[in-house]
Amino acid sequence: MKKIILLLTLLSAVLFGEVTNTYITQKILDSKLPIVDVRTVGEWKETGLLKGAIPIEFFNAQGKYNANKFLKELNAKVDTKKPFAIICHTGSRTSMIAPWLSKELHYKVVNLQGGMEYATHGLKLKTYPYIP
Repeated sequence: MKKIILLLTLLSAVLFGEVTNTYITQKILDSKLPIVDVRTVGEWKETGLLKGAIPIEFFNAQGKYNANKFLKELNAKVDTKKPFAIICHTGSRTSMIAPWLSKELHYKVVNLQGGMEYATHGLKLKTYPYIP
């Protein structure tokens, strides 16, 4: 029974899941692919955002999340019928969020592996205009 469930899960990921895992490059930034930054407000303030990134916090500073709030804001700011990318600090949060967005909601998601830690090596950052 466990093998059947595993097979069905893998099959549904192949049929319905559209997650692309890649490291961020200047080419991706130049492509105008929307990039959603899912880090916390504190992280945005500390390191800034990639130029043009859309900040939508998924996990707050206490590690809690509100999926409905996140989806409402995501759908208001991003055309989720088209591919978009997500980024966090190291890629661990997006590696959890991307499959959920893809498998459950059928979004075409690009998971930017390595996150901002990888991106800060030579890419231009824009300071987040934080308004309390």
